[in-house]
Amino acid sequence: MRFVFIRKKWLFFVVAAILMGSLYFFTNEAAPTFQSSQASNKDMTFNMITAEFATTTADGKKIEAYRWDPGTIVIPKNQDVTLELFGVNGDEHPFYIEGTNIKGTVKKGEETVIPLHFKEEGTYRLICDTHSHEGHSVPMVAYIVVD
Repeated sequence: MRFVFIRKKWLFFVVAAILMGSLYFFTNEAAPTFQSSQASNKDMTFNMITAEFATTTADGKKIEAYRWDPGTIVIPKNQDVTLELFGVNGDEHPFYIEGTNIKGTVKKGEETVIPLHFKEEGTYRLICDTHSHEGHSVPMVAYIVVD
C-alpha cells in the first residue's frame, strides 16, 4: 500500500512540474538573438563577438574558421543604432562594412563601438579583411539587414 502512495505522490510531482514548465513556455515571449537588448527603439545596441571553430581532420590537417556571432542582425532603416564588436578569438580582425566608409579593427579582449545609421534598406556585409581571401576555408562575414 505504501508503494502505491509513493508512486501516486511521485506522479503528482512529475505532472505538476510538466504543467508549470508548460505555463512558463507558453507565457514568456522569446526574443531572437539578433534583436536589440535595449527596451526602447531610441537607444538600440547590437552586440557581436569574434568566434573561432577549429578541428583536425582524420589525416591530421588542422582546419579553422572564424566568424562574427551572431552572423546576422536586423536593424531599422533611418535610425541611429550602435554596433559593439568584442574580440574573443583571434588577435585582431581588421574589418569594413561593404557599401560604406566604415572600417576598423577588433582586438582580442577589447570592444570596438561603431555608430550606425543606414538610410537605404538592404543587406550590408561586415567583412574581416584577414579572413576574407584565399587560404582561409570560410570567409568571416556577418550580415547587417536594414529593414
